[in-house]
Amino acid sequence: MTGEPAAPAGRPAATLAISRGARRALRALGLATVAELPLPDGRRADVVALAGDGTLWIAEVKSSPEDFAADRKWGGYSDHCDRFLFAVGEDFPVELIPETCGLMVCDAYDGRLLRDPAERRLAP
Repeated sequence: MTGEPAAPAGRPAATLAISRGARRALRALGLATVAELPLPDGRRADVVALAGDGTLWIAEVKSSPEDFAADRKWGGYSDHCDRFLFAVGEDFPVELIPETCGLMVCDAYDGRLLRDPAERRLAP
């Protein structure tokens, strides 16, 4: 027994670990976070963070290249945030992530921002 909780059905342990690390890293940057937030269009954002100035961030968690290749719905997430980034594990080939997106590399305990997400302010 590892002491880690079991992953809920449909959520691989690697995805949960990356999400946890991303949330901890975003909180260290001064943002408040929530996981699995439903969006108005019916999709669900993996991690949403709110900065003190009202800036909304969305972090899309990708646990593997296969996960990244299979899921292209992330392109529409920028309609719901001011800053968009990918949160990936330490062994993820980061060259797959588009240069136009922010990038955070995470483990279960923390994350480091490798590429700041560009700001594209939502309409008030």
